[in-house]
This record gives sequence, C-alpha cells and structure tokens, in this order.
Amino acid sequence: MATWTWFHKLASPPYLYRTAGRLLPWLAIPAIVLTLAGAYGGLVRAPADYQQGEAFRIIYVHAPSAWLSLMAYTVMAAAAAVGLIWRMKLAHALAAATAPIGASFTLLCLATGSLWGRPMWGTWWVWDARLTSQLILFFLYLGYMALHSAYDDTQRADRAAGLLAVVGIVNVPIIHFSVYWWNTLHQGSTVLRADGPAMPPSMLVPLLVSFAGYTLGYAALACVRLRAEVLGRERNASWLQELGRG
Repeated sequence: MATWTWFHKLASPPYLYRTAGRLLPWLAIPAIVLTLAGAYGGLVRAPADYQQGEAFRIIYVHAPSAWLSLMAYTVMAAAAAVGLIWRMKLAHALAAATAPIGASFTLLCLATGSLWGRPMWGTWWVWDARLTSQLILFFLYLGYMALHSAYDDTQRADRAAGLLAVVGIVNVPIIHFSVYWWNTLHQGSTVLRADGPAMPPSMLVPLLVSFAGYTLGYAALACVRLRAEVLGRERNASWLQELGRG
C-alpha cells in the first residue's frame, strides 16, 4: 500500500518538482566528488596497461559513458511505457528530460571510442556490430527528440515519441550482447565476467568509482531537466503561481 501511495504521489507535479529539488544536492555533490576521484585514480594513479600503454586510460571516460548511454535509454523507454500504459504525464516528462542526457553520453561514448580505436585499430571507425548498434542508439535518441519537438500538442508528442522509445529498447540488449553474438573488433566485458574482472584492483577501483560518479551525475542532471520539464508543462497551473508568490 505504501509503495502504491508513493507511486501515485509521483503523478503530482508539485510533489515531483519539490522532490527533485530536494534530491539534487544529495546527488550532485557525491557525483562531482566521485567523478573527480575516479578521473584522478584512472588518469593519474593507475599504472599503464602492458599492451595498450597510456591509451587505455580513455576507458575511464568511455566505459562509464557507454554504461550511461544504455541506462539512460532504458530509463527513457521505461518511463515512456509507464506514460503510455497508465497515462501518467509526468512519466513522459521524465522520458523527455532523459533523452538529451542519454544522447550526450552516447555521443561521448562514440567520440572516445573513436579516439581509442585510432591507435589500437589504426582507424577512427569500423562498422562492427558494437559500434554500429551504438550509433543506432544515438540516432534513436535524436529521433525521439525530433519527433517530440515536431508536435505542438504535448500529449501527441508524448505518445508518438514514447512509442519510438519503447520500440527502440530492443537495441539495448543487442548492444550488450553484440560482442558475443557476432565477430567484432570490440573487446568483451572486462568487469562483469563469470571468472571475475580482467583488471587489477589498481585499475578496477577507479573505474568503479567513475561508474558511480557518472551514474549519480546522470541522476542529478535528470532532476534538473525534470524540474524544467515540469515547469514547461505546468506553466499555467495554480500551484506554480502560488510557488512563485511564495
């Protein structure tokens, strides 16, 4: 019962707006600290890789960005599904708020992957399964945002873009398993392995810290954008006018 009560509270714009504001500093400050700590540990303290040399350090930006690109799309698609099924407008607001964040992390993942691929593979880009499916993910983000902005009616925009987000979720497992299903130049998982991580603790710990920092950073950015999305959708609501007077 308490869970359902909390779930229904999230459908209240004033409650969601205030909750996101309260969570913001608790997410943003640890995100900054952990991201800086992970960057220092990975870019400065970690030893060079015996095969890739100093070039391996890009993993401390590339891997967390790749993780966030998939996580953000999953959140976006799940929020869109909730909005379509239960007609929760604020679920659509979360999906719309998440899309630019996920697109940014996906672009960062593609850019850092190209920077890493040049010295490792001798080329900036190869059309292998992992890179191609990741590029498709970026286009799905762009498609969602373009479709959402194509309608003046917010409800129609939510439905059309939401359907695209839900259908596009099929690409997420394809990205994850692509290195196992097809022959690809992209290396397999180095952290989530049945026989344990393929990295020594001196390299692994900063990477895990970076993952935590980037994840909290996404949550903080989502709170900021969600509050802005709520303001845009509720700009004529009485509660917002009372908040402004307060």
